[in-house]
Amino acid sequence: YAPLLSPPKPATAYAPTLAVSRWDRQVRRHRQVMNTTIQKIIDKLKKYPDAKYTNTDDQITVDPKDDKGFSVTLGVGPREFIVSADFWHEHFDKDEEEKALNCFAFLLSDVCRLRIEFKGEKPKTWTLESFENGQWIGDSTTGLFNFKFWQPTRVEYFQNGLIKMSED
Repeated sequence: YAPLLSPPKPATAYAPTLAVSRWDRQVRRHRQVMNTTIQKIIDKLKKYPDAKYTNTDDQITVDPKDDKGFSVTLGVGPREFIVSADFWHEHFDKDEEEKALNCFAFLLSDVCRLRIEFKGEKPKTWTLESFENGQWIGDSTTGLFNFKFWQPTRVEYFQNGLIKMSED
């Protein structure tokens, strides 16, 4: 017959093992990717002394230079990168770092703008537009449900222009 309570285990039973678990390796790899990806952006931003940014271990945000711009954020998750501009956002798989970095730079450029459609005072859709062949072209849209369809629609445009890519 076994006692109801087993005797306590010695302290050495709880000591960490030298073996590294698969989870530990994934966490270390994730931290390396976060640090190198964010550091790449910080290094590039050194070319733009007017750029104001904040960063944490897993994301970096470049603030708009004025009220006609928008903030741009790159977040690094365990399985993906998320690049966002206000409410608009795009997901990139973890093996698409270069695409995420290019998207981040594009959002800071003068050939990109954010079209925000409002219903009344509330934003309804965010459309990323690119300047190609002399005209603005909508690329992708993120939206919210807005049941106040009777309210007037208003459109505002926001642009950063930190990186000059247009041909003047």
